[in-house]
Amino acid sequence: MADPAPVVSGSLSSAARSAGGKTATSPAENYYLARRRTLQVVVSSLLTECGFESAEKAAVESLTEMIQSYISEVGRSAKSYCEHTARSTPTLSDVVVALIEMGFNVDTLPTYAKRSQRMVITAPPVTNSPVVPKALVAGQKRVHPSYIPCHFPEFPDPHTYIKTPTFREPVTDYQVVREKAASQRRDVERALTRFMAKTGETQSLFKDDVTAFPLIAARPSSIPYLNALLPSELELQTLEETDSSEQDDQTDNENAASNMVADEAGADKENSVLPPGGVVPAVKASEETVIDNPYLRPVKKPKVRRKK
Repeated sequence: MADPAPVVSGSLSSAARSAGGKTATSPAENYYLARRRTLQVVVSSLLTECGFESAEKAAVESLTEMIQSYISEVGRSAKSYCEHTARSTPTLSDVVVALIEMGFNVDTLPTYAKRSQRMVITAPPVTNSPVVPKALVAGQKRVHPSYIPCHFPEFPDPHTYIKTPTFREPVTDYQVVREKAASQRRDVERALTRFMAKTGETQSLFKDDVTAFPLIAARPSSIPYLNALLPSELELQTLEETDSSEQDDQTDNENAASNMVADEAGADKENSVLPPGGVVPAVKASEETVIDNPYLRPVKKPKVRRKK
């Protein structure tokens, strides 16, 4: 009897070459190619047990197709017997009945399985399924109550209907606030400088490359000492606040004096005698109902007083 090792390796290489020529693009095709490759290994081992040292590729493909058809027919018949008895999973008895119907002697199976020259085929390598990232988990998933059948679809994930408000607490640390304000001011100044450099006249440090290190061109002023005489923005703001506070104090004093005069006039009118008929004229009543509210007066723009 010939040495089985080189035959099996040759058959495996031929099977790999036949399967390697096809490119799988879907899980179904990958499963089909893996099953076909396993059947080719089985055929090669059977041929080695029978004493063959080599086999043509067409012969191996034909035997592989015959074994695949035989196994498919056994599975189809077993499924038919299973469904005939109102079951969904085939059992060993269904397979035995299917083999008997196809004319196979079931009593020879134990003897064939215990033969001495049989070859053991290693299991094909199991490829790990790709890791699917976990979905967003929020809360516990609800199960069906007792009155809902099990074949109904499950409840959706809790994150689809649970409200989870997200907010960040305001930063109140003085150092962080100051650093943030300084960085924002620096960014604004840098952006304005770049904008002025792109839109206005610029000067370059290098004569060869004008675009490198652009500087804002200095425009000479006709009156250079004018900026030194004009007050700064901070001084103007201080003057406006001072004038507004003085004007508010003056307005409050005027309102207080007018209220005192109005109260005295009201007291005199209460003490006076009503006109004949006991009815106050409508014009006087409307004049008395007017409310002297400082917030209803028209707005006056404060005057800027320059320091002398």
